[in-house]
Amino acid sequence: MNTKSWLLIVSMMLMVACHKGGNAQVADIPMVKIDTVGTTTGESTLQFPGKVVASQQVNASFRVAGTLKRVCVEEGSRVKAGQLLAEMDATDYKVQLEATEAEYAQVKAEAERVMGLYADSSTTANLYDKARYGLKQMEAKLQNHRNQLAYTRITSPIDGYVQRRFFDAGETVGAGMPVVEIVSVKGLEVEVNLPASTYMQRDHMEAFSCTMDVMPDRKMPLQYAGILPQANANQLYTLRLALDDASGRIAPGMSVWVSVEMADSAASCVSIPATALVRKGDNVYAYQYDNGRVARIPVEVKVLRTDGSAWVEGALRPGACVVSVGARHLTDGQEVRLLAPVSKTNIGDML
Repeated sequence: MNTKSWLLIVSMMLMVACHKGGNAQVADIPMVKIDTVGTTTGESTLQFPGKVVASQQVNASFRVAGTLKRVCVEEGSRVKAGQLLAEMDATDYKVQLEATEAEYAQVKAEAERVMGLYADSSTTANLYDKARYGLKQMEAKLQNHRNQLAYTRITSPIDGYVQRRFFDAGETVGAGMPVVEIVSVKGLEVEVNLPASTYMQRDHMEAFSCTMDVMPDRKMPLQYAGILPQANANQLYTLRLALDDASGRIAPGMSVWVSVEMADSAASCVSIPATALVRKGDNVYAYQYDNGRVARIPVEVKVLRTDGSAWVEGALRPGACVVSVGARHLTDGQEVRLLAPVSKTNIGDML
C-alpha cells in the first residue's frame, strides 16, 4: 500500500473519532422541557375536597362509675335535649345517701343544741365554732351524695341523633367513659384539609361555596367558621365552614368539592408548573432558561393549585421560560438542550 493510501485511511479515522467525540459532548448536555411563566390574573379560585360534618358532636358519659342498668336509645334514633339516654344501677348510691341523711340529721340536732346554749351564754365560743363548722361539712357531704345519685342518669344535652352506642346493659362503666355519641341536627359544617401553602394565605380568603356529586347543579354558599392552627398527622390544616341546608337533604358524611375565592393579593405572584419547583435544603428554586443555559432563581411558594400549577413570588416575570421537566439535577449556569416538541403527525417518533 502506498503512502497516499495510508494518509487517506488515517485522515478518515481521525474524522470518525472527532465525530464520535462531538456526539459524546452533546450527549453530556442534559435535555429539558420548558414552560412559560404566566400571570395569576383571573386564577383566584382554589378547590379542595371536603366532607360534611355535624356542627356539634357530644359524647355523653356518667360522672360516676357503676354497672349500666339500661340504655334508653338506639343508634339512629332522634333525641331531644333533656331526654333520658341511659341509667346505671343506683342501689349503692341510694344506700350511701340514706346513711348520710341520717348522719346529717344527728349532726344538725347536736349543732343546733350547742348554738342554742351559746346564745344563752351557757357554752364556750370554741364549742360553738366546732358545731357550726361540723354542720357545714355535713351539708357539703350530703349535697355531694345527692349529686352522685343524680349522676347515675344521663340526659341528652342537645337535640340530635344517636350516632353510636358504646355499652349495653350489665356492663361496668367508668366515670367519664363515653356511653352514647350524639350529633346535632341544628347546623352542619363542611370540613376541609388545607396544605401549609394555602394556610399561609388564609387572610386572603374571601368567599366559600361547595358542590356535591349527588346535586351537581346546586352551588351552596358556605360561611367561615374557623381554622385549626395546628396541623394534623398529614401536615394539613383543618378549615371548618358553616353550611345552611334548608332542604334537610344533606347529612354528615357526604363528600363535597369546596371552592375558595382568594382576594386579589396574588398580583405580585406568577404562575409556573409545580414540577418546576426544586427544593434544596430550606430554600425553593426554579431554573430560568435563556439562550441554552439556565439560571437558578429563588422563589417563595404562595399557593399550590389542584391543576398542577404553583403561585410563586420572586424574580421570575411573566413571559420568561422555566424548566418544567428535568430541573431536579441542574446547576446554576449549566448548559441545557431543549426537548423537541411532540409531532402532531409522527407521535412517538415512529416514522
